[in-house]
Amino acid sequence: MTSRPTPSTNSPVRPKRRGALLPTVIVVAALVVGIVFFAGVYTDVLWYDQLGFSEVFWREKIAKLLIFVAAFLIMAVGVYFSIRLAYRARPVYAPDSQRDDNLNRYQMQLEPVRRVVMLGVPVVFGLFSGTAAMAQWEKVLLFFFQVPFGQADPEFGLDISFYTNTLPFLGLLIGLLISVTVIAFIAGVLTHYLYGAIRVHERGIFTSRASQIHMAVLAAVFLILLGVNFWLDRYGTLQHNGGYRAGAMYTDVNAVIPTKSILAVAAIIVAILFIVSAVIGRWKLPLIGTGMLVITGIVAGGIYPWAIQQLQVVPSEQVLESPFIGRNIDMTRQAYGLAGMEVTPYNATTTATAGALRKDADTAANIRLLDPNLISSTFAQLEQYRPYYKFPKTLNVDRYTIDGKVQDAVIAVRELNPQGINPGQQTWYNQHLVYTHGYGVVAAYGNTVTSDGKPVFMQSGVPSTGVLGTDTSYQPRIYFGQSMTDYSIVGAPEGTPHVELDRPQGTSAGSANDNPAGESLTTFTGNGGPSLGNAFNRLMYAMKFQSSDLLLTNGVNNKSQILYDRTPEERVAKVAPYLTIDGNPYPAVVDGKVKWIVDGYTTSSYYPYSQQQQLKDATTDSLTAANGVGALPNASINYIRNSVKATVDAYDGSVNLYAWDPADPILKAWQNVFPSTIKPFTEMSGDLMSHVRYPEDLFKVQRELLGQYHVTNPGKFYNNTEAWSIPDDPTTAATDKQPPYYLSLKMPGQTKTAFSLTTDFIPQEVQNTESRNILYGFMAANGDAGNTKGVKSPDYGKLQLLELPADTQVPGPGQVQNTFQSDPSVSEQLNVLKLGQSDVKNGNLLTVPVGGGLLYVQPVYVQSTGSTSYPTLQRVLVAFGNKIGYAATLNEALDQLFGGDSGAAAGDANVNKGGGTGGSSTEGAKGTTSTNPALAKALNDANAALKEGQAALAKGDFAAYGAAQKRLESALAAALAAEGVAGKPVPSASPSATPGATPSVTPSAKPSATP
Repeated sequence: MTSRPTPSTNSPVRPKRRGALLPTVIVVAALVVGIVFFAGVYTDVLWYDQLGFSEVFWREKIAKLLIFVAAFLIMAVGVYFSIRLAYRARPVYAPDSQRDDNLNRYQMQLEPVRRVVMLGVPVVFGLFSGTAAMAQWEKVLLFFFQVPFGQADPEFGLDISFYTNTLPFLGLLIGLLISVTVIAFIAGVLTHYLYGAIRVHERGIFTSRASQIHMAVLAAVFLILLGVNFWLDRYGTLQHNGGYRAGAMYTDVNAVIPTKSILAVAAIIVAILFIVSAVIGRWKLPLIGTGMLVITGIVAGGIYPWAIQQLQVVPSEQVLESPFIGRNIDMTRQAYGLAGMEVTPYNATTTATAGALRKDADTAANIRLLDPNLISSTFAQLEQYRPYYKFPKTLNVDRYTIDGKVQDAVIAVRELNPQGINPGQQTWYNQHLVYTHGYGVVAAYGNTVTSDGKPVFMQSGVPSTGVLGTDTSYQPRIYFGQSMTDYSIVGAPEGTPHVELDRPQGTSAGSANDNPAGESLTTFTGNGGPSLGNAFNRLMYAMKFQSSDLLLTNGVNNKSQILYDRTPEERVAKVAPYLTIDGNPYPAVVDGKVKWIVDGYTTSSYYPYSQQQQLKDATTDSLTAANGVGALPNASINYIRNSVKATVDAYDGSVNLYAWDPADPILKAWQNVFPSTIKPFTEMSGDLMSHVRYPEDLFKVQRELLGQYHVTNPGKFYNNTEAWSIPDDPTTAATDKQPPYYLSLKMPGQTKTAFSLTTDFIPQEVQNTESRNILYGFMAANGDAGNTKGVKSPDYGKLQLLELPADTQVPGPGQVQNTFQSDPSVSEQLNVLKLGQSDVKNGNLLTVPVGGGLLYVQPVYVQSTGSTSYPTLQRVLVAFGNKIGYAATLNEALDQLFGGDSGAAAGDANVNKGGGTGGSSTEGAKGTTSTNPALAKALNDANAALKEGQAALAKGDFAAYGAAQKRLESALAAALAAEGVAGKPVPSASPSATPGATPSVTPSAKPSATP
């Protein structure tokens, strides 16, 4: 019997085969990532090409690629050669200690992957460097394509473009080179240590001659770059914001700038010492020089400026800082477009005399009664028609020439509301192929309402009709708008069935349950998006939007287009990525089309001596806070120009950019980068020019600064005794700033009415003290850009500030609102409007400079309870000085205010709402009230009847409840009659379905679909 041989322990062991699964997974994952990346780039190319802005896409991408490659190579090559030189200079010796033996072991372990590490480390650092530099592409392009400002700074005499275009680029470049030097130094030291060129002994540190030269050269390069950085910091002091004001103040000019020069020279000298030492091999001098440089930096860079500030400046700050505060004032006003502001002393009267408004009758005629911030729900109830339409929360104010007369209008477009589709119909097909667009413009006269307080529409209905045009004279379909956040697939060959829901048939309101097939259908015929006419494009977009339905649906044909990035802000931001976009695009009917007009700003944060502003803080007010949108991003700037006006066609999404401020040097630089994308403003049509207005966000930034920078005397500016602030919005409970308001008015000293953006100023609030809410200033920006002939107005953008005397007694918005609310007579009459749990809403409190003083006008809206209720204008409150008026129409309220005849009617003002008189004029400051015994009795009867009805309903006694309701209706009728509102429908009381519930009293007026 034989036994099996025992396997030898020395027999070779076959290596296990590595499975193919992991490499396959890696390859597949890389392919998927690559295809997804390619789909994103390819679809972007299609989008820009369809819109005609391929130049922007390619130039931006090529610029970013070149910057990435340059930064990558600078970092990677620098680090690689440092490692390579250290490796080649490694000493060859036998280990003579345990530590050297360990290093030798590490070297042996590293050797198989040494080449990979020596290449991989530089590549990794290069990728980080290239990615960081690529994000700064705007700084690089502004440097290479810069245009001079033609204006010198007050300290060094350099052109402003050096600070806005050159200095940021040089800072970026020096920062990159310093990073390369530091990382290369660290990588070289580690390599020298690993291969024994640097060794630590008990007696100290041993360094080879080669490693000494290597490190000395890198240290010298670092010191040279540090010296250059010190030298550039001299210019950077003009951009500092850490002192009393922005820019170089007394200590900066007399201490910081000289010491920066000293440090720059010292750093260069020490760098030279390192080079010399690398040659001669002696290191005492550079080490002493380095120590002296550190000490100099601490003393000259820190202690000396601090001593100058504390011992010389602080005791005499106002005198010493005045010249530099003057620089800050001048440069800030230039940077924000405030230098040409016209300041008019305005000794406003507070006495309301008869006929005072006769000279300002045109302004009175244009006072806007419709509050665009309140009547969105009114537009919705009267003009929405279907739940899949919507209006924005805040409407817009524009003006149109009708029968030769310019009329202020509150305007909105009926946009698509995808959330309004019945949940059972929210299929992919419906959301992307059927419900594709909104329909029509809705506009109302700003100064007129109907007899029951509804807007008087100049354009309304479905189909769209009105003075702005009909379906045949303008394109009413809205494929691009502020609520269009999803993509749609549109377009079909001629003769094929239409699938897009066009508009409701007829004018009655419907519901989302209506069958779309029973409505009017259409198909998009413009050129609004990239084509989906081939399978490859469909695949790419299916990957972009991660939708298999887009790939598999039978709703796509060879004429299909895909519309996306559909909001005006998105489209302008993509084709002009160098602009900051205004938060409030607005629609206008222009040349037979609905156009979104968008304001674009060129900005900088490097303008010398200019004060920094946080855009978000400056542009946030009570409206943006309430809506959560509209404010600019949270960026810090110190230069801004409204350099571009853009339009986005609401039908086909086409974008046009116009150089509105062609003298802006930053815009000129961007025109050099993208030469074919921006048109001259002279190519604007006259119709478009007539709808351009002064932008809100620019105005908000300017008024924020004017709180202090209306003062041009450095001494007064330093004392800060004349500082102003923007009043809080008195119509809201929150402490948010009052928004600016668009009004057509004739400013004092002007010869014609202009469409203007206005704001108030009150004394600056001081912490822990109460400031009087009185008016110190009123500013208006002329927003009439030009006429219908396309001629730009020389007065456009002119800022006029009315400066009231310091001892003014003109009440501010907060005081006026308080007087309105606390006046017994007004409160008594408002109680009538509140009967039946109706809600009284205060409209925007407008300030108008007329009659030699300041007139306040506030519309009062009433909204009943119920899900379909909406605000209607019922009363108008006015104030002049300490006197107030309150009536059903503006003319009546003004006549009360100005002794029975305001003179406003001389302007043929169509500012009345039909029907009704009443109200009273009271002296708010004196507290004098007018009594109305009949009204008081009627109100008491109504309250008693209401309580009796509630008690009867709680007991289940419906007979007693019915009797109480009759008494309530009689009392309400008597109250209205006592108030003087003849012919107004009497509010009706309807019982609640739940016993014990409070009856709801609501107006019986029923909204009409067609006013």
